[in-house]
Amino acid sequence: MTDSEFDLLDELYFVTPYNELRQQINLPEQEFEQTLLQLIGNGYVKVLFPDQDTEVPFEAEHFAAYREQYYLLATKAGLLAHNTAG
Repeated sequence: MTDSEFDLLDELYFVTPYNELRQQINLPEQEFEQTLLQLIGNGYVKVLFPDQDTEVPFEAEHFAAYREQYYLLATKAGLLAHNTAG
């Protein structure tokens, strides 16, 4: 697990709005996006939309258009990977 992935997961123990996560993580925009998409692709982060209680399957086009309205949360697998990497 990269340092960026670790830092991102560290912020996702609780449901976090996309914009808040973006502000918390000090990475260039492109690196932030790549890291987040990698974690989602690995099943380490789940996406919630349009509210923090509704999990939806990840769709890249929808995410690109509405990402600022998304909520994110580490999955059980993501938390396990985070805890074993730290």
